[in-house]
Amino acid sequence: MSDERHGAKQPDRFDPARAAILDDPARFGYVAVDVLLAMLELPVGGTLVDFGTGTGLYALEIARRRPDLRVLALDEQPPMLAHVRAAIARAGLANVEAVLPDATASMAGVADGVLALNVLHELGDRALAEVRALMTAGGRAAFVDWSADVDRPIGPPRDHVYGVAEATERLAALGFTVMEQPALAYHYALVGVPARCGLRMP
Repeated sequence: MSDERHGAKQPDRFDPARAAILDDPARFGYVAVDVLLAMLELPVGGTLVDFGTGTGLYALEIARRRPDLRVLALDEQPPMLAHVRAAIARAGLANVEAVLPDATASMAGVADGVLALNVLHELGDRALAEVRALMTAGGRAAFVDWSADVDRPIGPPRDHVYGVAEATERLAALGFTVMEQPALAYHYALVGVPARCGLRMP
């Protein structure tokens, strides 16, 4: 495993050749957009970074529902971002854009919310540090990922993902204060804020 992926649970990056499965609207039945928006508590006019956006399915749906937001769909793989750009063009949404990780240095402290959906098991320690650096002082990150604690007919193998306790421990070790949310059918859900900040409670 390369240094940039040090700490990741899954040994290999997601294969862009399998991108079509990420556009399946059935995903909304497992992880509802309303659940994510409730976790993130995004302010009016805020900025959301979808960190590891894949094909942008959730970034685009959030942008549709919240036209007041600026949505930055970030992915490390150019083939994925090409897919996202095409989807944005088809949707005609002006409040969402596709960005490469190279842009994160200029985006420090801009994110009122970070969505990390089905990616924590793929993120190395360096990437998690980037998530933390992106966040505003009062920002929240939603870490929602396949759970190793439940039997699942779908998703990665159990030894490639975290259970909620292990995920919480990893995030805490990398500088997040973590608040567990109600579990979903196949996913755990955690809200994280930089440890130097208090949780922004409802």
